[in-house]
Amino acid sequence: MATKKKVVSPEKVETVEQLEIRLEELRAAQKEFATFTQEQVDKIFYAAATAANQNRIPLAKMAVEETGMGIVEDKVIKNHFASEYIYNAYKDTKTCGVIEEDKAYGIKKIAEPMGVVAAIIPTTNPTSTAIFKALIALKTRNALMISPHPRAKDCTIAAAKIVRDAAEKAGAPKGLISWIDTPSLEMTQTLMSDADIILATGGPGMVTAAYSSGKPALGVGPGNTPVIIDETADIKLAVNSIIHSKTFDNGMICASEQSVTVLDSIYDEVKKEFAYRGCYFLKKDELDKVRKTIIINGSVNAKIVGQKAHTIAKIAGVDVPESTKILIGEVTSVDVTEEFAHEKLSPVLAMYRAKTFDEAIEKAERLVADGGYGHTSSLYIDTREKEKMEKHAAAMKTCRILVNTPSSQGGIGDLYNFKLQPALTLGCGSWGGNSVAGNVGVMNLINIKTVAERRENMLWFRAPEKVYFKKGCMPVALQELKDVYHKKRCFVVTDSFLYKNNFIKPITDKLNEMGITYEVFANVQPDPTLDNALEGVAAMNRFEPDCIIAYGGGSAMDCGKIMWVLYEHPDESFENMAMRFMDIRKRIHEFPHMGDKATFIAIPTSSGTGSECTSFAVITDKGVKYPLADYELLPDIAIVDVDNMMTQPKGLTSASGIDVLVHCLEAYVSMMATDYTDGLALKGMKNVFEYLPTAYNEGSNVEARQKMADASCMAGMAFNNAFLGVCHSMAHKLGAFHHIPHGVANALVLSYVMRFNADEQPAKMGTFPQYEYPHTLRRYCEAAEFCGVKGKNDAETFKLFVEKIEDLKKTVGIPESIAAWGIDEKAFLETLDEMSENAFDDQCTSANPRYPLISEIKEMYLMAYYGKDYKPAK
Repeated sequence: MATKKKVVSPEKVETVEQLEIRLEELRAAQKEFATFTQEQVDKIFYAAATAANQNRIPLAKMAVEETGMGIVEDKVIKNHFASEYIYNAYKDTKTCGVIEEDKAYGIKKIAEPMGVVAAIIPTTNPTSTAIFKALIALKTRNALMISPHPRAKDCTIAAAKIVRDAAEKAGAPKGLISWIDTPSLEMTQTLMSDADIILATGGPGMVTAAYSSGKPALGVGPGNTPVIIDETADIKLAVNSIIHSKTFDNGMICASEQSVTVLDSIYDEVKKEFAYRGCYFLKKDELDKVRKTIIINGSVNAKIVGQKAHTIAKIAGVDVPESTKILIGEVTSVDVTEEFAHEKLSPVLAMYRAKTFDEAIEKAERLVADGGYGHTSSLYIDTREKEKMEKHAAAMKTCRILVNTPSSQGGIGDLYNFKLQPALTLGCGSWGGNSVAGNVGVMNLINIKTVAERRENMLWFRAPEKVYFKKGCMPVALQELKDVYHKKRCFVVTDSFLYKNNFIKPITDKLNEMGITYEVFANVQPDPTLDNALEGVAAMNRFEPDCIIAYGGGSAMDCGKIMWVLYEHPDESFENMAMRFMDIRKRIHEFPHMGDKATFIAIPTSSGTGSECTSFAVITDKGVKYPLADYELLPDIAIVDVDNMMTQPKGLTSASGIDVLVHCLEAYVSMMATDYTDGLALKGMKNVFEYLPTAYNEGSNVEARQKMADASCMAGMAFNNAFLGVCHSMAHKLGAFHHIPHGVANALVLSYVMRFNADEQPAKMGTFPQYEYPHTLRRYCEAAEFCGVKGKNDAETFKLFVEKIEDLKKTVGIPESIAAWGIDEKAFLETLDEMSENAFDDQCTSANPRYPLISEIKEMYLMAYYGKDYKPAK
């Protein structure tokens, strides 16, 4: 009998023979995976999403470097979306066994996996699409074989490896995710013919090949999104939403706007707003040059895909400002012979005029028919105009009809709307020759028209259950530990200075009086590290308290919060708690419930951090400052007694006082600011201007100390709900890398951040539904006016306000620059790139009204370092 030849698994898949061997291995792994329970699958899904999320920045860098297309910071958002939003959308979805059952009607639905999924990945979204398809495959117990685009294979494979390794570490069968190392047409065709189902994202040729493979295929058609701006629309919202979308990753998302049709009555006003926000309207001779550049032989010119507007103009021989956001061609024809009427995959936009709403719809219908059947259409309108909206929806043969929404971010779902499922593969239904309508998900076999209106999610105001204030309130408030909470064992967290100088005696005396047993941990360090917190946790575990009192400045309170979490939940991962989120409600890692073992009381001894009434805790690990944020970290009780603050040294008074001002300013201009936080922020900053100089110069002045304590607490409550911004992000990294006190670090970059945020033509604005268009200059001016500063116009008011802040800084001893603080130039420049990237990825950055590029953060650092002596590079 002949011996069967042993098949050796290939290290790489570079030939058809090696691919066939790997596919057999995938089938074996998938067969095992099909037996997994929902609990096992969800554990793997969580691990894979976490790993992808943590690697969003390096993968974004790889994609831009390899393809030469797009913007790193925007690809970071795509990777973040592909991990966080996809995880959030499906984390509770049942995909194993019985997923739906109605015993009364005798209905039961059982989920079974399909087998091996062939994933065709495009060059435009090479890492985020790979993450998206891998996560969906894992959640549904399928195996995945990836065919990357030849010009993006390295970054796509890197993304696949990250997800695969995390999945296998969490218990997935080995070899469940694989890829073609040397992609070719022959290899892709072999994969599509051998797989059980194809997820095809790419050009029309690739999608057609997928549908011709003889296997079930979920492919997507091209987009040619037409926008209509009705005369009832909010023009600022419409124009700035279009700019926000069209400049996102330089226009490479297929749902991006390709044309805008404007009603005649508002055309000039819309054009003016586009021009004001940095868009360039091509002149007659320039139009022809750009026409010949963007479309060649009926297809988009590959050289312009994902490039900046200035780069495209340069290719066309047109001179435009380097800061130009979008090239706009005012054209009349919607025929396929008009180059501007095509999908352009770049920041190039066609603009049409229509006399009536019906004429605008006719133009949009034609544009859809000539290259965007089934994909996406967009409408800006007063939503009370129901008849017009219904007419538009009825006319559009598209699977996504977006209302008052940036189409790039709105089309992929869940960012600017509810119930439009998040996806990076957008089906076009039978209109676009696709087998799936809408965003790829469970409803893949029918066409669905989804009208998704822009929505603002619920906001909130959260504060400690009790906040006690006024001079001498501490012993009265502490009495509640016995009378109300019936506590027996109290663990006091503080620093060595306060302990050695017996400042905690009023607390321990009161605890003794009430018969409450206590232990003191007095080793909290300035800028506490995770190791420092773990030392306290060990002592806490031995003592087993039912109450924790954090007494001191921000360091003691923040360290106490971390100790509290790890005491109640010893298996909780710090790395997971520190995981960056875009929306606190959609974060991948959910904080554990707090307070089951101990009540947390915060008593500040300085007027600065506001940590006594916030959900934030800043901790340092391996030289990096991590601002943890979750409402489970909110203290149960805050006791703000100025008796604890009378001995603050001048340096601490200065640094913490300016920190209060920055808290107020950043909360007031945050994208998440509300009427509930605005009042606290305004009153807090007014207190700082009026009382900080006195508190600094006359430390024993009770009124000044009291007012600064109030300001600190009010600022804390404001930013606890509105969040902070990039000033704090940059300060966190200055502190971590160069040990500059936090308040001083904030002060050194504040003016530069304010000027950055006040720009009415920002490169990018923040992504948050209630933030409609750039208006931070006006917000700063409102704050200035409340604090008694008023110029002849907003520009002058803002200038005077910044000068007032600089005068205050000088009064309380803050130097003019980072260099003047004494930071060595060489050391600063050596850390500049890493600081800039870390600041970009800091949790506080997400609420900043202007979305900063890493290069812009770097420039602000340089300005803050050199001060008046800085000369920008030409």
